[in-house]
Formats: sequence, C-alpha cells, structure tokens
Amino acid sequence: MPFKIPRFTSQGIDSRSSHLYANIVASFVAKGWSAVIVLLMVPLTLKCLGAYQNGVWLTVSSMLVWIDQMDIGLGNGLRNKLAAHIAHDEWQEARKVVSSTMAMLVCIIVPLMLILLLLIGNTDINRLLNVRPDEIPELRMALTCAVILVCITLVLKFIGNVYMGLQQPAVSNLLLALGQTLALIATWLLYITGHATFLNVVAVNTAAPILAFLPAYPYTFYWRYPMLKPSIKMVDLHAAIDLANLGLKFFWLQIAAILQFMTANILISQFFTPEMVTPYQIAYRYLSLVMVVFTIICMPFWNATTDAYERGDIMWIRQADRKMTRMTIFMGALLVVMVVVSPSVYQLWIGDDCEVPMGMTVMMALYIFLMVISLRYSFFLNGISALRLQLYMTITTVIYIPLAWYVSSTTHDILWFMAVMSLCVAPGCLANMIQFHKILNGKAKGIWKR
Repeated sequence: MPFKIPRFTSQGIDSRSSHLYANIVASFVAKGWSAVIVLLMVPLTLKCLGAYQNGVWLTVSSMLVWIDQMDIGLGNGLRNKLAAHIAHDEWQEARKVVSSTMAMLVCIIVPLMLILLLLIGNTDINRLLNVRPDEIPELRMALTCAVILVCITLVLKFIGNVYMGLQQPAVSNLLLALGQTLALIATWLLYITGHATFLNVVAVNTAAPILAFLPAYPYTFYWRYPMLKPSIKMVDLHAAIDLANLGLKFFWLQIAAILQFMTANILISQFFTPEMVTPYQIAYRYLSLVMVVFTIICMPFWNATTDAYERGDIMWIRQADRKMTRMTIFMGALLVVMVVVSPSVYQLWIGDDCEVPMGMTVMMALYIFLMVISLRYSFFLNGISALRLQLYMTITTVIYIPLAWYVSSTTHDILWFMAVMSLCVAPGCLANMIQFHKILNGKAKGIWKR
C-alpha cells in the first residue's frame, strides 16, 4: 500500500510538529551515519592517495559542487511549490510541477555536460589546478568520468526534493547516506586490493550516488506516490516558467554560497599549495559536524514553514522560532568545546598523517557559527520564498575573491584568508535576522518584504 501524504488542518500544530519531530529523529540517524562516513573517508582517502593527490581530489570534488548546483535552483523551487500545492490539495498542479522539473533538468544538464566535456578536452587542466603532470597523469580522464557521473546524478537527485516537498526530508537524507555508504565500501575495497589510483577513487565516489537514486525512482513514482509520477503529457509551460522564476532566485543564492566557501579549495591550492587543502578540509569536516546536526534540525522546518505560512498558522512559526534560538545557543557552546578538544580528536582521527594548526581550527569555528546563525533564519525565509533581500546581500560575493586574493598575497597566511570568509558571511546573517522578525511581526516594508 502506498504511504499517505501528511495533511495538516487549521488545528494541526500538534500534527505538524509531530511529523516534523519524527523526520528530525529519522534524519539524525541518516545524517549521523553520513557524518561517520565522512570521518572514516578522510583518513581512508588520505591513505589511498597521499597528501598531494588527496588535496587534488578535494579540490576536484569542490569543483564538482559547481555542477551539482547547475539545476538553476529547480530542486528548491520544486520543494516549495510542491509543498504549497499539497497544502491546498492541488494534486494536478503538484504533478505538473514534478513533471516540469524533471523535463527542465534534462534540458539543462545534457547541454551542460557536453560543454564541460569539451572544456576538459581543450583546457590545460594541470595548470588550472596547479597540479604537476607527473603526479597525476590520469587527471583529465578522471575529470571526464566525474563530470558524466555527476550530471547523471543531478537529474536523478530531484527525487530527494520531491520528498522534501512532501515534508519527508529524512527520506532524502537516507538516499544521500546510502550513496555515501556505497562510496565508502568501494573506496575501502580499492584500498585493500591495491587498486586505489586517483582515477578509480574519483570514479567510485561519483558513481555511488547513482546506484542509490536509480532504484528510488520506480519505488517513489510507481509504488509510493503514483499520483506524482512524472509524465511528458503533464509538462506545463506556465508551471515551468513559474518554477524557473523561483528556482533562479535559489540558484543565485546557491552560487553565492559556492563562491564564498566551495571555491576555497581551489583558491587555497592557487594562493598556497595543494597540500594546504588537506588540513583546511580536515578542520572543516570536523567542525562542520555542528552544521550537519543543525541542518538536520533546520531542514524539516523549511517546508513545515511553507505549510504553516500557506495556512496562516503564524503561532506555529513563533513557537518554532523560540526552539531554534535555544538550539543556536547550544551549537555555539558545542563549537567552543570542539575547539578545545580538537588536538586530541585530530590525533585520534588522523594520527601523524597531517597537522592541523589550532589557529585554523579557531577560524573555522567562527565561520561555522556564522553559518549556523544565517541558516537559523534563512531556512524560515526560504520556506516562505522571502528571497529578494537575500539576493541583494550576495553582493558580498563580488568582493570575496579579490579581497581573498589581496589578503593572501599580502600576508601569505591562510588564517587571514579564512577571516575574509567570515567577514563576507556576517552581513547576510544580520540581514536574515532583521528580515525574519519584521515579517513575523507584520512590519516588513520595502526591501524587507517577502
């Protein structure tokens, strides 16, 4: 029997909250396991590839994140539109949105993949990444393989956004965790069999998510939610345009986030050395566990907020806001503890394979805390599609790279580079906080409006 889609009535504060808490608990299990995998993967890939090749792989993986964002925000647009249509029992419109999203993704990703493959074939990849050709002779082939597999994953990954729109982010998290598990197992097999070349490590890590999402498609649309099954006949031009308008706003926010952090690996490799990427990423992966936990809690609030706002249930949003404030304070305290015990954790985790300076850990903790504060409000704002001011605040991305270049070339110190990252995030945190409270209190005017 297909599962029922949750419905919340005007008296549904308790039912909405119960459904949200159930997803938070389930997401903790899935995301908790994902966090364990990330911790295990760091020393494993380091042993497979060594510090130099591992730094290059981390840089390549950060570049692949750019491709992962090339859905032009359709995934986030889908989850908002789907949640809104379901709140009003508009099932026909909901199926149109799902069908239109998949059709648009295929139309975007296929040309994108061909363009990227053409660029890889005609670009000096080694010079671009500051990599010595004799160290990784198969770099071009690895990038070609990675681009093809990541593009396929990007189309299939919209299934996770469908579950988010259905207020079931735990299922999306489970699919991602399954892909990571397969990647860990495959990488470990490469290590113990002596086949852990750079090309093989890249291939298994980019192919694993496809194996998780492929069976999820028939399970989702032919058994669990057949009323949402994508169909060419249900592709609607007006729905697609509406979805694209919202999606493009999310897309620019995603690109801004990439520019402010995901390009850091490439910039560090250029400004300093590829080896420096490894301790930087170790500090990030350790302290970002706080952001993982916080995201697990925040993610269900996104579309629960959409549902509550569509139904005029402001009381529920106020209650959720108070809970989020307490959780933010707790996350700040947790970061302080993690910084204090970090030397012991690094020693236990990676041993003497890599040294992570305390200053780098402190600066990363500051950056993560600012991200937590920003997420604490942006998940609510995203849920009601209040994106305009967030788009204005991405102006900080314009100064990020030139400022990072100037500071790095002047000081030759990666800590100042990390300080620039935090500086560029801070204004957005403040703007999100002010806008949220203005909207909640009915005082939003001008640029503060939804």
